[in-house]
Amino acid sequence: MFAPVAAPLDRVGGRMAPLLAGEGDPLGTHRALSPEGALPQPALRVDNDFSRVFATELLVDVEVLNLDAASFRQMEEAGGGPDGVRRLVAETVAARGKQHNPVTGSGGMLLGRIAWVGPSVAARGFVAGDRIATLASLSLTPLSLSRLGEVRPESAQLDVEGQAVVFASAPLARLPADLPERLALAALDVAGAAPQIARRASPGARVVVLGAGGKSGVLCAVEARRRVGPAGRVIGLESHAPYARDLRELGVCDEVVEVDARDAIAVRDAVRSAGGEADLVVSCVNVPGVEMSAIVATRDRGTAYFFAMSTSFGAAALGAEGVGKDIDLAIGNGYAHGHADHTLALLRSEPRLRALFERRYG
Repeated sequence: MFAPVAAPLDRVGGRMAPLLAGEGDPLGTHRALSPEGALPQPALRVDNDFSRVFATELLVDVEVLNLDAASFRQMEEAGGGPDGVRRLVAETVAARGKQHNPVTGSGGMLLGRIAWVGPSVAARGFVAGDRIATLASLSLTPLSLSRLGEVRPESAQLDVEGQAVVFASAPLARLPADLPERLALAALDVAGAAPQIARRASPGARVVVLGAGGKSGVLCAVEARRRVGPAGRVIGLESHAPYARDLRELGVCDEVVEVDARDAIAVRDAVRSAGGEADLVVSCVNVPGVEMSAIVATRDRGTAYFFAMSTSFGAAALGAEGVGKDIDLAIGNGYAHGHADHTLALLRSEPRLRALFERRYG
């Protein structure tokens, strides 16, 4: 059952087609209202009036919001369940012109159909009617919602009706024909995870994944297994028993340990029992307070890679300094060249991984 939040939007091809208002900035600064001229991601409010569009934009009819895990969990807890998530999304979009969670600072991405392509972005090859998923955060994507529908907590997805603008600089991907759309959307939401691990995990290395049973964590564990080879080790840490069971059945980890990633001492002891500190530790946990767990699990001159948006990077930097850890602290970047193709190829090539995603998110 859809709940109305605003008057329905006029669609392209309806009574009021959008007015081409000018060229626009490829980075989207022309949509920033507060502060004026800011980049759209840090802006407090953006312009989501799509009766006028710009040459450097694509207009999208939106069907599904895939909220990032940290944002969804925070809203679920603050709002008291799915109805609270729906209400908080409506309030955020109404206040900010985008789904930019004021608590976590994060957003997610969306699924929809291209309604209009600006002349300055036509060279990207997208045409009206293409079904796409955005690969840039909702925290920078101007968005207007007319209706909000079903909330699916397992996949952190929300059915909606509305429109959004994608800027010339923002990545997006056509939905593949050979995968269910919701499955592809779930994978594309964390498409940057596996390619970043592919860059950092070397043959024979030890890799620890915190939150290894979740969506991004599973992709990281599978990619790590492929990269470290038989001489390396992959240790998965997961506090949610059903996810730990799924991870064991997946068979990519040398050891799966059920431990709360917020307990740094328990994590340290678990990693030591599993063979010692790791060359690469990846934090995919969608709750705050796990920075020190990643740090104490990393060997001297190793790398702690924080993929989750719940990370406090100040806490990580000061925490590493406080315990005398000379390690590289890497900020998770959800974008990498070819990351959508990389992640979808991983799903296609690993039948057990695909089956897991289909069961949870398909």
